[in-house]
Amino acid sequence: MFSVGDKIVYPMHGAGVIQSIEEKKILGENKQYYILNLPCNDVSVMIPVATSDAVGIRPVVDKETIDNVVDLLRSESTEMDGNWSRRCRENMEKLRTGDIISVTEVVRNLNRMDRMRTLSAGERKLMLKANKILISEIVLVLEIEPEEAERLVNQAI
Repeated sequence: MFSVGDKIVYPMHGAGVIQSIEEKKILGENKQYYILNLPCNDVSVMIPVATSDAVGIRPVVDKETIDNVVDLLRSESTEMDGNWSRRCRENMEKLRTGDIISVTEVVRNLNRMDRMRTLSAGERKLMLKANKILISEIVLVLEIEPEEAERLVNQAI
């Protein structure tokens, strides 16, 4: 179980700080919820404590891992499926894992692809979501502003 003040990652939403742990009655059931503030999106979300493991909630990584992420952004792109719908599905699955390395690969590959040719609307939306997820974790780990984190990512790609 996490505590108030912990920095965590909520897959598909990004990194945030637990503001409180509250008991709420929803649909007739009392359950405990993490109230997570996502600073990059300026929103708060409620995550049921009981299902947090199942949805892939994890602590943010350390600074050394962020250094590895930057190196990965600089490295060669991995080969992706030529079929856009399969490629989109594979990238979505990588994002759902919540694993920072998988998210970084999606960010790197889709941003580079976007620079070479126009992405489909679905892939562009996926690229922007992946960027936001990665940037939100970098912001919390390095304690920098979102604009600075975005610059760091873009320069590394």
